[in-house]
Amino acid sequence: MATKNHNLSAYDIQSVPNAEGKKFGIVVSEWNENVTAALLAGARETLLKHGVREEDIKVKTVPGSFELIYGASQMVKSGVDAVIAIGCVIRGDTPHFDYICEGTTYGLARLNATQPIPVIYGLITTNDMQQALDRCGGKHGNKGDECAVTAIKMVFF
Repeated sequence: MATKNHNLSAYDIQSVPNAEGKKFGIVVSEWNENVTAALLAGARETLLKHGVREEDIKVKTVPGSFELIYGASQMVKSGVDAVIAIGCVIRGDTPHFDYICEGTTYGLARLNATQPIPVIYGLITTNDMQQALDRCGGKHGNKGDECAVTAIKMVFF
């Protein structure tokens, strides 16, 4: 479903289990930090709203989105019940955007399919900064909220 037709922060609160006692790791890219910090805030607030204690949320930063793969692979080993990978790639003038998006998507998908806990894809890929801002608390909601809800649901899968 296209984000323009869906608010990333809208969900049925009753459909999300209480996550008290569960531990979540969040790996966040420092690149486009104004966007990724807002995504992190959304994810953290949503986890807390569903019973996760602050001390059960482990956050680590990595320099860029491509490094989310390694960061998530290490976070999997840290005793958490799920990992959320948060990043933002904005299209530029070169094919670098395509390589980073494809490589990061493949790497995170591979981790999600092969690790014993869920690895949640929280990479937003946009054509411009405004689209990114619209997805980190703007008119389309906050992708961080959606990632946290997904992580909770997958822990109880």
